[in-house]
Amino acid sequence: MGKLVDFEVSKDVAEKVYDALEAVKGSGNIRKGTNEATKAIERGLAKLVVVAEDVEPIEVVMHIPMICKEKDVPVITVPSKQELGAACGIEVPTAAVAIADEGKGKKQVEEIVKKIQELKK
Repeated sequence: MGKLVDFEVSKDVAEKVYDALEAVKGSGNIRKGTNEATKAIERGLAKLVVVAEDVEPIEVVMHIPMICKEKDVPVITVPSKQELGAACGIEVPTAAVAIADEGKGKKQVEEIVKKIQELKK
């Protein structure tokens, strides 16, 4: 399977992403699912995009990092679509999410964006 992003995401960083989503879900706005995330990116609403690596077939989400790069939106991957869905407060797995409004998770989202910039170097 090809890598979706060109940097390695550690388990520790992935946990921080899940925690940030937990913080955002109650007070902010998360667009859940590949289509909703894609629309949020294209409309310039996405502050951070999270994509699950265990999506089958991977082609379902392969376009997301490219659009993010084009629109200058930070994107990061997490290992599990099941955990990604749970972190967003839904009972089903989700392939991708976009944070449109950070709410109470603003500080955590900013830390992740900073971490992405460090990892890209």
